[in-house]
Amino acid sequence: MATTDPPNRIVIVGAGLAGAKAAEALRTQGYDGSLTLIGDERHLPYERPPLSKAYLAGDDDRSSLDVHDKDWYRDHKVELALGVAATAIDTSTRAVELVDGQRVDYDRLLLATGSSARKLSVPGAGAQGVRTLRAVEDSDAISTAIESGGAIAVIGGGWIGLETAANARQRGVDVTVIEAAELPLLAVLGHDLAQVFLDLHRDHGVGFHLGARVDEITTEDGQASGVRLGDGTHIAAETVIVGVGAIPNLRLAESAGLAIDNGVLVDANLRSSDEAIWAVGDIANHQHPILVTRVRVEHWANALNQPTAAASSMLGTATPYTELPYFFTDQYDLGMEYVGHAPAGSYTAVVTRGDIAGREFLAFWLGAAGQVIAGMNVNVWDVVEDVKALILSGRPVDVDRLTDPAVPLSSLS
Repeated sequence: MATTDPPNRIVIVGAGLAGAKAAEALRTQGYDGSLTLIGDERHLPYERPPLSKAYLAGDDDRSSLDVHDKDWYRDHKVELALGVAATAIDTSTRAVELVDGQRVDYDRLLLATGSSARKLSVPGAGAQGVRTLRAVEDSDAISTAIESGGAIAVIGGGWIGLETAANARQRGVDVTVIEAAELPLLAVLGHDLAQVFLDLHRDHGVGFHLGARVDEITTEDGQASGVRLGDGTHIAAETVIVGVGAIPNLRLAESAGLAIDNGVLVDANLRSSDEAIWAVGDIANHQHPILVTRVRVEHWANALNQPTAAASSMLGTATPYTELPYFFTDQYDLGMEYVGHAPAGSYTAVVTRGDIAGREFLAFWLGAAGQVIAGMNVNVWDVVEDVKALILSGRPVDVDRLTDPAVPLSSLS
C-alpha cells in the first residue's frame, strides 16, 4: 500500500500521554479505520508530571492521572494492547512484533515510546530503597518512603530531583540533594537563575552537596543506608532517589533502521526516514520550522501537542508542528513556566524584570541579534502568550523596555 493511499490500519506504539492523544486526534480528525494502541505498562495511558508534583504530594487521586477512562477507548474503537511490549518492527511487511508472539499489521505507525529513567552504575545502585521516578509505581513507592519519615538523599538537582525534594520537605522529611554541577539546574538556567532555586530549597531546609561525585550507595543487609561521595563524605539516608536524567527509548526505532541522532530524526511534519512511520514526544528529534533547528526535548507539552500534527500528517495532510517548547514546575510556593528554546551556547545574555529576591519575576534569554529566544515567568501569571509573541516576532528588543515592569510585554512584540 502506498503512503498516499488512505490508511486502514494505524498502530501506535507507546501508551502514554502522547499515544493516547494521538488516538484521540486520529478519531477527532475523522479516521474510522483500525486503531491499535500498544504499551508495556498495564495501566491505561496516564500523565507523568503529577508523579513528582500533585500526585506525589497526595493532592491528586490516581484516576485523575488517566488521559481517558476505559470507556473512552471502547466508545472510540481503540484496541488496547497493554502490558505487552513491542519487540520489533518489520518495515518490509509493515508489522509490529510483540513479546507474546503476536504481529500487528499497520499502514501507518506512530512511535511514542517515551523515555526511561537513567540509572547510576555505582556500587549499591541496585539496593532496596534506591528509587527512580518514571512510573506511577515509582511515585507510590517514594510517597511511602516519605511517609515513613526516614532521611532521603536525592542524587541529581534537575527538575525531578528538586520537585521530589520539595515534596519531601513539605512533609517534614530531612532531604539532602547531591549535584555534580556547582548549582542545581545550571545547564538549563544559567548561574543567576539557578541560584534562585538553590536559595529556595535552602530556605526550606534542604541540604546540598554541590560539585559532588557519587562513588557508592552504601547498604546494610541489602538496604540503602546512604551515599558516599568522592571526597569521602557519607550522607546517611534510608531512601536514595536517583534523578540524573532520562534516556529516550530508541531500541525499536534503531532496530527498524530509522535514522537516529539524539532521537528519531523526523521532519517538520514529524515523519521519520521511513515513509510509513512517524514519531512524537521524548524520542522525536524534530526539525522545527519556526526555530529553524532540530529540537528534542523531554517535555510534557510535546507529548500533549505533537500528536495532533502527526495525526493530520498520517491522514494525508502535511501539518508542520510549530508549537514552541514549554514546561513548568511547582516547588513549595514557587510556580514557574518556561517557553522557548535556549540551550547552552545559543544565547548571549539573560535579563530579568521584577523582584528576583522575592521570587516574582520574568527572565528572558537573548539571541545573537538581541531577540528573545526563551522566557520564564516565576510567580507571574498570564504572560506566556505575550512571551511567545516576543519569541515568534524574531525582532531585536529594547532591553531597557523589556526589563521595565511598567512596560506591557504586549507592546514589545
